Amino acid sequence: MQIIHDLHDGDNFFRSTYSFWSSFLKEYERAVIFRLGRITDRKPKGPGLFFVLPCTDNFVKVDLRTVSFDIPPQEILTKDSVTVAVDGVVYFRIHCPISSVANVSNAHSSTRLLAQTTLRNVLGTKNLAELLSDREGISISMQESLDEATDPWGIKVERVEIKDVKLPQQLQRAMAAEAEASREARAKIIAAEGEMKASRALKEASLVISESPSALQLRYLQSLNSIAAEKNSTIIFPLPIDMLSSFMQRK
Repeated sequence: MQIIHDLHDGDNFFRSTYSFWSSFLKEYERAVIFRLGRITDRKPKGPGLFFVLPCTDNFVKVDLRTVSFDIPPQEILTKDSVTVAVDGVVYFRIHCPISSVANVSNAHSSTRLLAQTTLRNVLGTKNLAELLSDREGISISMQESLDEATDPWGIKVERVEIKDVKLPQQLQRAMAAEAEASREARAKIIAAEGEMKASRALKEASLVISESPSALQLRYLQSLNSIAAEKNSTIIFPLPIDMLSSFMQRK
């Protein structure tokens, strides 16, 4: 016969059982046995079959599997005074069942609350550019802070991920306008550099053509051919290159 009552309100994280005979533990479960209020053997029992003394013993069952939970969106003021909403997810497991039972009232809830405050503290030291571009570094920093704080509770924080960063609508429009202006500025610079290179190439070509009158005549005929091929209403009166050169010599 067993009398069971839950120590966690909702997810069966811990379960305390008063047993008159014996109990079984699964591969991922451990039991911390209290005998007259003291932990016996200073080590957990399980997995498999274990026995407890009637009336004097009770035990707390601990799940060693990795547990994940979402960090609710947190309103955070960044280092450069920008308000953003950030949420994330944390993965952790219990590596020391005795510490998770004896050193903290509710390891799951305590880790959840600590993750929220750690997220605020870490992101409060970052500016907006770092928050948007260095999520991996922020996740590692949060994991190290959480792991260090929860180690006395027998908790091992395996991974922390930043899920989403929500910016105010006005800030999104301002950033979009800034990005568009930056792209237009780069486009104008590229176009100006292209015109400069083209003008240099035309200058070099004009020097080459000026050394050979026949090359200038061929270029003139090529231009007439390209204009005539477009099927437009342009009327062209070709003039001999020699006539133009005579005018140029008079000047």
